[in-house]
Amino acid sequence: MKNRIARTLAAIALTLAAFSPLCRAQSQIAGDWQGTLNAGGAQLRLVLHITAAKDGGLAATFDSIDQGAMGIPVTSIALKDSKLAFTIDAAHIAYEGTVNKDATGIDGTFTQGQSLALNFKRGSVPAKAAPKPAPPSDIDGSWQGELTTPGGTKLRIVFKIVNIQDGLTAQMQSPDQSEAWVTASSVARSGSSLTISFAGIGIVYEGKLDAGLSSIDGTLSQMGEPVPLVVKRVRDPAK
Repeated sequence: MKNRIARTLAAIALTLAAFSPLCRAQSQIAGDWQGTLNAGGAQLRLVLHITAAKDGGLAATFDSIDQGAMGIPVTSIALKDSKLAFTIDAAHIAYEGTVNKDATGIDGTFTQGQSLALNFKRGSVPAKAAPKPAPPSDIDGSWQGELTTPGGTKLRIVFKIVNIQDGLTAQMQSPDQSEAWVTASSVARSGSSLTISFAGIGIVYEGKLDAGLSSIDGTLSQMGEPVPLVVKRVRDPAK
């Protein structure tokens, strides 16, 4: 009886000994990681938030700062030896990287249609102070239109324009592609001319407001390729 108990305790000890390094590795990788993806001239700041689960596994969420997409659930994430891999099925994203010895950096490859180098380091992007409100401008609100891509695909585009103390701001959504909102890097208006820029993803919308301020006739350009886009005021966009 005593021998059986001794063998059982020894087996438990061996199991815990094998499990302990894994737990330490999972704990070391937990935290916030930031990196910048260079994609076709556009730069996207990305943040990976990793947490260690009680069962020794990992969980994570993902932020694309310049696209205004925060808290995207990571479908799967695993660390084996020094190799980290995660996937985001909803966005067809896969990542594989190597964690350095000090667990301060991850060098790897980001794949979404094409494969690009993406290195992470410890830390998160500092949060911006909340914008100070101001009286609405005459173009505040939602604007929606439909563009036809060079391949013939039709996509709805929605802009939300809001005036703050620092001037006009805007967000853009393509509801047929994603529920995420992308925050504009700048909004400029001169008379009836309006320009909304999204530097992080290389998109610029330039248009002319009509006399009744009910529609904007313009073009949306991504990486220098303009596509006609007329947007009109809507109360319930993307429906």
